[in-house]
Amino acid sequence: MAIILNIETATKNCSVSIAKNGEILAIKELNNGNYSHAEVLHPFIVALLEDAQITSQELDAVAVSKGPGSYTGLRIGVSAAKGLCFAFNKPLISIETLRSLAHSISIDKGVIIPMLDARRMEVYAAVFDKNYEQIREIKAEIIDETSFLNYLKNQKVYFLGDGAEKCKEIITHENAVFVDDKFPSSKEMAELSYNKYKKNDIEDVAYFEPFYLKDFVVIPQKKKKPTF
Repeated sequence: MAIILNIETATKNCSVSIAKNGEILAIKELNNGNYSHAEVLHPFIVALLEDAQITSQELDAVAVSKGPGSYTGLRIGVSAAKGLCFAFNKPLISIETLRSLAHSISIDKGVIIPMLDARRMEVYAAVFDKNYEQIREIKAEIIDETSFLNYLKNQKVYFLGDGAEKCKEIITHENAVFVDDKFPSSKEMAELSYNKYKKNDIEDVAYFEPFYLKDFVVIPQKKKKPTF
């Protein structure tokens, strides 16, 4: 038996769940269009433990979404997960954010391309088959009319995630299917984290860092002209 706390903060959806053997016992999510993770994450964790009548010591592991995604969101989620692991001597499990997002839909044919917004016309994307086997690595890529044509020409391609919304007017191939309102969630993490737990596929808590994919770039503010 394994009781695992799952934390997902890679996008605007702040999501926390407790699962037993991969089955959700309790879940709390907030997706209000803002990055409110710093305010709600810890209260969510406390409330979930109370709802499930589980103490922190009874957890067998803590799982966290590793990225890519929001720099700030990932830092908050990973810091919280590592803090719990250190405090209660629990193993840390990391889940690829795009893999978790891919599991939010099921298809009979074609491929799944989960996308996360990386600003402007750039997205973080990976490609999975109908069995959720990854068939192309994660990339940060700029979307244009030729994007993913090698997949689109032969089969249905299901695009989902907050990065897919801005691609609708650019990727217009007849085989393109856009699935709305899908965000990475701790709900999909439950089974994935349990499978990793059974294999003892865990991280080194001291050295684990989020998978940012791109270096963080600070854009300097323009200096205001002095007024006299």
